[in-house]
Amino acid sequence: MAMARGYAATDASKPLEPFTFERREPHADDVVIDIKYCGICHSDIHQVRDEWGGSIYPMVPGHEIAGVVTAVGSAVTKFKVGDHVGVGCFVDSCVGCAARDLDLEQYMPGLVPTYNGREADGTPTMGGYSDQIVVKEGYVLSIPENLPLDAAAPLLCAGITLYSPLKHWKAGPGKKVAIVGMGGLGHMGVKIAAAMGAEVTVLSQSLSKKEDGLKLGATHYYATKDAETFKTLAAQFDLIISTVSADMDLNAFLGLLKVDGAMVLVGLPEKPASIHAFGLVGGRRSLSGSMIGSIKETQEMLDFCGEHNIASEIEIIRADQINEAYERVLKSDVRYRFVIDMATL
Repeated sequence: MAMARGYAATDASKPLEPFTFERREPHADDVVIDIKYCGICHSDIHQVRDEWGGSIYPMVPGHEIAGVVTAVGSAVTKFKVGDHVGVGCFVDSCVGCAARDLDLEQYMPGLVPTYNGREADGTPTMGGYSDQIVVKEGYVLSIPENLPLDAAAPLLCAGITLYSPLKHWKAGPGKKVAIVGMGGLGHMGVKIAAAMGAEVTVLSQSLSKKEDGLKLGATHYYATKDAETFKTLAAQFDLIISTVSADMDLNAFLGLLKVDGAMVLVGLPEKPASIHAFGLVGGRRSLSGSMIGSIKETQEMLDFCGEHNIASEIEIIRADQINEAYERVLKSDVRYRFVIDMATL
């Protein structure tokens, strides 16, 4: 086994700290990756602090991983030493499940998360806040050479989380799309929806990031704290994607949809929402949710981003700044994704 270095949470109430642990020996179908960068996702904070329950300690978080292949198993055919690769939110799935669907595997049983999960033998999975990782070939993604590894890392979660619903609900020319929230997820939604050809509007609490939103591809930008916004934009949108985790009045946003419009949640508010049925039935509107994407769709997203030269807007941090970055994420004090430089370990 190889010794790896990283940062880990040892308890829900303690800050992350330097941590040394063992990575498993590579099998014939494994790829060994030297991790160069790892993005910080809000879900890392939820799981480190056991806010969703069931956290496994010690925990090495991180599922926005970008790095370089250093070794491949004898059965590996898709990758070679030196390739730029990524690892996203899961590193295995149930290959024998009757319900298995490679196009929708993120929704199928047996998914093994990149961290805070367990491999088939019961060993806890450890994520990307570390210097190396061993992953089955089928769960490794190819990062286009024209995308810088640091800015490409957040695509492995933030990018696919927005690409998947935009594609499923057919964002494109002639469609009006609203992105709720202008953060780590939201700014990727603006970039990707604009590249798909949709007319993009940002709905943010204030206008403080308006200049950024327009620069990244939005045509319009409105403040949701202004009640007039909901009158001005009534029945305007084909698709609304909400990236926010704060509690919100979903009924007000449903009123912004056209007939047959859809609102999709990718953010996870803590409290259950109250929905008035009239807001749905009155316009044959739908309220739905979306979670990351399959390996197949994630590769499609990366290729799309390579073709359109799309990457995340990032702030690089040292490994010893992770705890400070967590507090800044909670204050929305980042434009727009923190990425850890693993060379600083």
